[in-house]
Amino acid sequence: LGKCLLSPIVLAAYAYNRSLSELGPGGRGEGEPGVLCQLFAFLMAFFGLAPTLLLLAMALECWLSLGHPYFYRRHLTRRLGATLGPAAAGLCALFCALPLLGFGAPMQYCPGTWCFIRMAGGGPRQLGFPVLYASLMGLLVLAIVACNVSSMRHLYGMARRQPRRGAPPAAAPRMEELDHLVLLGLMTVLFTVCSLPLIIRAYMGAFAADFNENADLSALRFLSVNSIVDPWVFIIFRTSVFRTFVRRVCRRLSSRKASLKGSGP
Repeated sequence: LGKCLLSPIVLAAYAYNRSLSELGPGGRGEGEPGVLCQLFAFLMAFFGLAPTLLLLAMALECWLSLGHPYFYRRHLTRRLGATLGPAAAGLCALFCALPLLGFGAPMQYCPGTWCFIRMAGGGPRQLGFPVLYASLMGLLVLAIVACNVSSMRHLYGMARRQPRRGAPPAAAPRMEELDHLVLLGLMTVLFTVCSLPLIIRAYMGAFAADFNENADLSALRFLSVNSIVDPWVFIIFRTSVFRTFVRRVCRRLSSRKASLKGSGP
């Protein structure tokens, strides 16, 4: 949804060879963002925070289902899951609308096709929102990583409890748990690497007065890369071809380890 809403605005700016502030109404001066730039900044902030909150809900569900199955079975219902999406979207929309009300300031980034919250070079009222936004993102990242690491620990323990040399029905759950373990580990690393630059840049701009537009733009690109690559990682690593590849690698490593043990003194 974020790509479908933001990409046409960027393509229109390139097609007309104009910046977002010039393309939309309201941009009177060079440093004043127009209505379209403010909308773009709101959508960028919203679609950076809302998926993170939904990822936290998914990580909590995974952690509860693996580590606390009785609590999960009793308290987590379909109705609760259906209300989490709209509730998260509503809270994120209210929070990201604060710069439109004066707490924070939208800013157009070079080459004029990006708009986001000003992260440096402003007063306390302008820099308070990016610090709050980065702090909230940091807490969400820490919570997601903690939940995913705990889920990976549970998956690893479930795989270890399966007998290594047993009947084929006993080997299938072990390989399925390893597949989930690899997928969860890759998505956790990718999400953390793509989210940290924006958090670091927001703190550096607010407290170190480091106004570096290129570094801010790189942090925004990292945040966008996560939403582009993450679905492909999920699609590719959940296919039967990749599962077959992982199982063959695990079997070859196990057979090689067994042969090395057998050839020893």
